[in-house]
Amino acid sequence: MKYYVFALAVVSQTAMAQTCYDKDLIATTSTESFSTSVDGTAHDLRTGLMWMRCSLGQTWQSDTSTCSGNALQMTWQQALLNAKQTTFANYSDWHLPSTKELATLVERSCVNPAINSELFPATVAENYWSNTSSIDMADHAWSYAFYSGKNNLKRKQADVFVRLVRYAK
Repeated sequence: MKYYVFALAVVSQTAMAQTCYDKDLIATTSTESFSTSVDGTAHDLRTGLMWMRCSLGQTWQSDTSTCSGNALQMTWQQALLNAKQTTFANYSDWHLPSTKELATLVERSCVNPAINSELFPATVAENYWSNTSSIDMADHAWSYAFYSGKNNLKRKQADVFVRLVRYAK
């Protein structure tokens, strides 16, 4: 995996216990809606999107089906550049997801993190960049807070986590 990154932030990432509510709720990101591969990708059968199961900076461990290492935080420009220059699982057409694409990963019945942790293990319960700029504030872009599942605007110079996506063919 190639990364071209300048001045990245690495923060302590302590694991929190995920909280999922009412077990009778239908999962918004059910495991059955995805096809996973030993290469560390998950193909969303509903949307046709292929996701990196680990955050940028982490390494997929196929023998244990988890992500190791620390996820990296970077500015929005760095995230866009890294997406363009990343080769992973023999694909080089990764991109930073739009807010609509990123929203498809939010598991509405869980928090800390608000994501299917079986499909996307070791996801940091923090903000993740989208490629969508704010219409009203040119120096801000949208992110999703995976501690709560809500979207929010972040300054493009802020250090935020990244998960990449591609269009599966």
